[in-house]
Amino acid sequence: MDAMTDAPGSATDNPAKALEGPVRARINKLSFFYGEKQALFDVSFPIYDRKVTAMIGPSGCGKSTLLRAMNRMHDLYAGNRYAGEIILYPEAINIVSSQVDPMLVRLKIGMVFQKPNPFPKSIYDNVASGLWVRGIKKKAVVDERVEAVLKQAALWNEVKDRLSTSAYGLSGGQQQRLCIARALAPEPEMILLDEPTSALDPIATARIEELVSELASMVTIVIVTHNMQQAARISNFTAFMHLGQMAEFAPTEKIFTNPDDKRTQDYITGRFG
Repeated sequence: MDAMTDAPGSATDNPAKALEGPVRARINKLSFFYGEKQALFDVSFPIYDRKVTAMIGPSGCGKSTLLRAMNRMHDLYAGNRYAGEIILYPEAINIVSSQVDPMLVRLKIGMVFQKPNPFPKSIYDNVASGLWVRGIKKKAVVDERVEAVLKQAALWNEVKDRLSTSAYGLSGGQQQRLCIARALAPEPEMILLDEPTSALDPIATARIEELVSELASMVTIVIVTHNMQQAARISNFTAFMHLGQMAEFAPTEKIFTNPDDKRTQDYITGRFG
């Protein structure tokens, strides 16, 4: 219990001094149930502020289930339930508590999905939508924020002359960067990326990876990826999931060069997966 209540940045959380930093969230003995079926089992690990944490593991291991729990996406379906905690700092709120509004969680923790899913609206309206939900209506303020996040998403120069046109006119890679800009607009505390490059070509994938690395200095990022090379390239920490459990969590370099758990070693060397 002490680990859950440690102040953000506690040394007890740091697997490696080289990556020492404050904690943005702490997953503490989290379990999740699809009705009667349990999908996550007592998962615990910290998420470090302004770092990239990758979640890897074989298909069906629970990594996307865990990511969606962090955004309360499971609340959209009846019968799903959580046990345990996801504590978000600095507020120290349990974001999976039934007392916490899922809409508040989604403003604090943005999410980008595997397949680009822009709204059937203009490029401008896609990015501005989160600001409007937050009650920000002043056009000058919205205009400034839309431009700022499109620049952060490395998309501004490509779309600045067609903001009023449909987002569906963008390429797949551009649509995914638009979705990232949309998630950034409400100034979230974390961004969740669920296999954001799996539907993209290698050039678009490289651009998204570069973007993730750049954004990590501004916002905490958690990414689910089936691509171990991608996790090795862009993440600071890696969590290896297996059968709904957290098998190992450590700095990425350690996971890929000297893992402690034999299951981790077997997975990264291709013995199963």
